[in-house]
Amino acid sequence: MLRKLLVLSVGCVWSLAAMAQSAVDGVWNFAMNSPMGSVSAVVTMKAEGEKLTGEFDLGNGRKWTIDNGVVSGNDVSFSITRDGSSFTYEMKATIVGDSAEGVAMAMGSEAPWSMTRQ
Repeated sequence: MLRKLLVLSVGCVWSLAAMAQSAVDGVWNFAMNSPMGSVSAVVTMKAEGEKLTGEFDLGNGRKWTIDNGVVSGNDVSFSITRDGSSFTYEMKATIVGDSAEGVAMAMGSEAPWSMTRQ
């Protein structure tokens, strides 16, 4: 009886932990083609309530921090500044399962982008 109770308790804890995780949390493979060129990155995102944090790792030591990140259900919005310059992308997307589709806006133009969860 004690063993069954222990197994049930552990199962409940795992279920609560899974429910607490946001749909955006995790490591993602990012791809975008824009007038400024192609960008691919490994993106790490974490939701803390409605706040989104994380970074884009473009390799070779290049990292872009997610700024002004907001999570609303499965929708995300944030900005990233390219290589410490004044060039900033305003990003929006919807997460559905293990994929995301979004739009990046910068300098009056838009570019579609996508991510898949690793």
